[in-house]
Amino acid sequence: MKKTATVIFHSMFIACLCAFSPGCSEENVEKAKETKDVYLFSYFTGNGEDGLHLAISYDGYTWSALNNGASFLAPRVGQAKLMRDPFILLGLDNVFHLVWTAGWWEKGVGIAHSKDLVTWSEQEFLPLMEHEPDAVNCWAPEIAYDETAKHYVIYWATTIPGRFAETDDTGDPGPDVSLNHRLYYVTTADFENYSQAQLLYDHGFSVIDGTVVQDGSRHVMFLKNETLRPEAEKNIRVAYADKLTGSYSQASAPITGDYWAEGPTAIRIGSQWFLYFDKYRTHQFGLLISKDLAGWTDASDDLNMPAGIRHGTAFQVDENVVLNLARK
Repeated sequence: MKKTATVIFHSMFIACLCAFSPGCSEENVEKAKETKDVYLFSYFTGNGEDGLHLAISYDGYTWSALNNGASFLAPRVGQAKLMRDPFILLGLDNVFHLVWTAGWWEKGVGIAHSKDLVTWSEQEFLPLMEHEPDAVNCWAPEIAYDETAKHYVIYWATTIPGRFAETDDTGDPGPDVSLNHRLYYVTTADFENYSQAQLLYDHGFSVIDGTVVQDGSRHVMFLKNETLRPEAEKNIRVAYADKLTGSYSQASAPITGDYWAEGPTAIRIGSQWFLYFDKYRTHQFGLLISKDLAGWTDASDDLNMPAGIRHGTAFQVDENVVLNLARK
């Protein structure tokens, strides 16, 4: 296709998209005309009762809710039937794989699959920690593909009282226990058969909300230090490994400043890494930008997010995927 024709098609695409998405601003449209990159952000609102929400951006700074801010998928599994922390990965099979926190005190997570983010498979409950009788929860699951091992890795945070007794009194109160999380993982090649859970990250403190990106040959994990006592941490840090399943280094110093932060998600846009995180105490979102995943610039003042957004995943998609979503 000639360049002129491509530009015309892209402009028509943007005009059509914004006709279906009233939240699409004029500023966002102008930025869209300059690039063909399209990004989505999966998120939840409230306590996760109504399910999966999606927002769109063309530059990583301005995000607009799709479907007039309504849910795309209602939660159906787990005792609590919530859909918190929705994470979406486009697999090698060209299928979107979605995992989520199905409830505060579940021993597993929700999972579903879609070719277009519109029509979804039947939702399943993965009982990831049913073999651990004292396990309290399964929070913030994510999926990554291990290119070396040729399988997918699902990882999440769980508290098992007494398993790491030295830090059992450092966390938030849970159901009859003090929460003291570590990160665990399973592997699967087909989303039908799963390995037994193994420990992914333990460096002597309670940790949740791990998310991993690959940068060249290294794997970079952003994680939340969930320590409450004797002094609250509640911040995002960084760890590194040569393999997706570790072992990971000691965590860095906090990179998210003084406010309490959680739910990190990172994506490369152009020559820079964008790290989004939930400033959950002030009901705001933060944004850090880096060229090397080492030095960070706070760009939170330049970030515009949909009202009520809670944390999830930023990921890049094809224009046709977004156009189908806009028609919903």
